Amino acid sequence: MQENRRISSIQKLAECGIMLALAVVLNEFTPFKLPFGGSVTFFAQLPIVVISYRHGLKWGLLTGFTMGVIEMLFGLENFSYVTGIAAYLILIFADYVIAFSALGLGGIFRKSIQNQALSLAAGGALVSVIRFVCHFVSGVTIWGGYAEDTPVAIYSLTYNGSYMLPELIITVLGALVLGSLLDFRYERIRSLRRSKQIAADDAAPAPEDTDAE
Repeated sequence: MQENRRISSIQKLAECGIMLALAVVLNEFTPFKLPFGGSVTFFAQLPIVVISYRHGLKWGLLTGFTMGVIEMLFGLENFSYVTGIAAYLILIFADYVIAFSALGLGGIFRKSIQNQALSLAAGGALVSVIRFVCHFVSGVTIWGGYAEDTPVAIYSLTYNGSYMLPELIITVLGALVLGSLLDFRYERIRSLRRSKQIAADDAAPAPEDTDAE
């Protein structure tokens, strides 16, 4: 059985819009939020990872970029804590545009890792690390004034690691569970058990004709 790669652009756009909305909502409902940005969420990164895996990096990056712009608009108050054009640019790109666009790389292992759950989990781990690096750079360059007596690098590592490490774990666990239940490789999302059953039926030999002549 071949994967259906003829998903229309309209369907892709619709799915990207739905998953983007889901990601934004999940990113706002958080049990743990830090004062200068950053939070632990309920699988907010996962919808973008799934879009990237399902429709490719181009669609994933576009959806992640859009999420970054939306989150920047939600976090405009953070701009009041920094001054200078350079600081504004670092905040825009490191904390929002690049950090969230990177989530669109979540499907990068689709071809190299055949197991869907492991592929999604590896992608989720990778994008979490990239996003952490973005926030770490931001912390070192424009948030160092809040480090007080702590070395800036240690402050940024601790601050950003306090939410990105749990976020990584949550994303990976969610990817493993979701990738083990649903099959995202076809035009219509269906259960992985159903896909395996269809594949088994297609591979089964045709019954022999036992009618007497």
